[in-house]
Amino acid sequence: MSEADGDETDVRRAVVLDYLAHGLSDDGRPQYEKSPAGYALEVDEFRLYQVAFDEDERLTIGSEVVVEPPEERTVVTKAHRVDYEDLSSGAQSELEYVVQDLVEENEERFVDFYNEAQPITLRLHQLNLLPGIGKKLRNSILDERKRKPFESFEELSERVSGLHDPDEILVERILEELRDDDLKYQTFVGRQEEENAR
Repeated sequence: MSEADGDETDVRRAVVLDYLAHGLSDDGRPQYEKSPAGYALEVDEFRLYQVAFDEDERLTIGSEVVVEPPEERTVVTKAHRVDYEDLSSGAQSELEYVVQDLVEENEERFVDFYNEAQPITLRLHQLNLLPGIGKKLRNSILDERKRKPFESFEELSERVSGLHDPDEILVERILEELRDDDLKYQTFVGRQEEENAR
C-alpha cells in the first residue's frame, strides 16, 4: 500500500480527481508563490476535497493520498471540503470514473448495501432511493435476499429479474448525492459523519 498505511479508522484517504501543477486558476498570488493543487474524492465517505500538494511530489489523476488527519499527510499540505460546483471541470469529468472504480474495488461493501438496506419510513425503503428501483424490483430484491444473501453484483443480476447493472445503479446514486447536496436522504455521501453527530 501507499502512504495510507496506518490506523484505518482515523485516516481518510482520497483519490486525486485533478492535479493542477501551477496551482488554482483563481489563486491571485504570483505564480512563484503558488503550490500545486487539485481536487480529490475521499474513498469511504465520498467527500470532495480541494487540496494543495507538496511541490516536490508529482502526482497523477487516480493517485491515492491521505487528506485527514493533517499529521498523517505526506503529499498533501492542505485540504478542505468543497461542493461539487467548486470542482474544476477536469475533476467533474473524472468523478464518474473514480466512483465507478471505488464501487468495483469495494464490491463486497456495496453488495452488502443490497443485503442490508432497510425501510426509511413506512412508505419508503433505502432501495427505492436507487435510480430505476421501484416497488416491484425492491420486493424482488427483498424476497431473494431472504433466501440467501447476495455475494456479488453478478449474482444480484442473475437472481433478481430486471436488475441489470446493480453496480451502475449505485454509481448513479452516489453521483446524484455528490451533485445535489439538497437531497433529503444521503445514503452514501458523508454517512458516518452524520451518524457520529447524533
